[in-house]
Amino acid sequence: MQLESMYASYNQKKALEPDTYATALGGTLKYELASLYGFNAGVALTTSYDIGFATGDKGNGKQNAELSSTKGNYTQFSELYLNYKNDGLNIRAGRQLIDTPLADSDDIRMVHNTFEAYIADYELGNIDFIAGKLQRWQGYDAGLDLKWQNTGENGTWMFATTYSDKTITASAWYYDITKSVDALYTDIDAHYAFNKNTELHSAFQYLHENEKNNSGYAASIYGAMSELSLYDFNFGIAYNKSSKKAGKQSFSGFGGGTMFTSMDTMIIDNIAQDRDAHAVVLGIIYSLAEWKFLYTHGDFYGDADSSNVKEHIREHDIGFEYTLNEQFALACIYVKEDDRQNNIKTLNDWDRTQIMLKYDF
Repeated sequence: MQLESMYASYNQKKALEPDTYATALGGTLKYELASLYGFNAGVALTTSYDIGFATGDKGNGKQNAELSSTKGNYTQFSELYLNYKNDGLNIRAGRQLIDTPLADSDDIRMVHNTFEAYIADYELGNIDFIAGKLQRWQGYDAGLDLKWQNTGENGTWMFATTYSDKTITASAWYYDITKSVDALYTDIDAHYAFNKNTELHSAFQYLHENEKNNSGYAASIYGAMSELSLYDFNFGIAYNKSSKKAGKQSFSGFGGGTMFTSMDTMIIDNIAQDRDAHAVVLGIIYSLAEWKFLYTHGDFYGDADSSNVKEHIREHDIGFEYTLNEQFALACIYVKEDDRQNNIKTLNDWDRTQIMLKYDF
């Protein structure tokens, strides 16, 4: 069982745009049966309720609906599955957690994403083969007011092969989002430890999307990142480039997106429609006992589109996390987003604060 409370607010800079805030209490209650002849099952109930006195009034546009929907409450059986495991084979059918490049849980608000899906996974040494069908999904990214939504008109087919050893991880994923877009995603990660206090991690990625049925989705995005862990510090740099597809936009998937430059709020998809776009993100993390402190700076640039409109969005993420033990965690993040292209304030000018308390037992 997981109990969670979260406060989240937005301070808008655009004239006449109301500031919003909400405080919610909720969590997830999950029960999983023991295995019998390789079979087991699980069920999870997720709920989130706004605390009235600590939440903005919906009537005057002050409520932040990201935590519990515009109604101020959200309850769903987020997981309900049957699982079968035999040696390297694992098959799961029903509502379940999934974390893949274009379909993921994106656990950044009160309600994470889950999927109604059928997934088969077979491990053969260092190689993993995955096949599945995603039917519907729910959660923060699906829209809390909408609840369960289709993943494509007739669902999404998914196939993948991954390889992993002590230093290299590589994967190739194919998604058929029916009557919308075909997507091919590949990446490769390399780790190298110079000694027990110094480690280098570098990775490359590529996403190619083909439009179907005039959906408006088509993309070609590549990226690279590198992280250096040095004693208690972690330094990182990431880059993504999206090539222009006339009149088209990229599809970030069912979740927060897999691009290396994805930040708390800003992702390259937000500015990539009908233009070349690129993003550069720099970050640092400092760990001290049970504490972690982070700062991330991102610049997102969009070249002129067909209407000669450019974009430049900058985001700063500043936060900390305190983990007392395996059960209790406290996290806070402050996000500042600026529209650097326009002289007047727009919907891309704001800052937000989020505080989260989580207890697992």
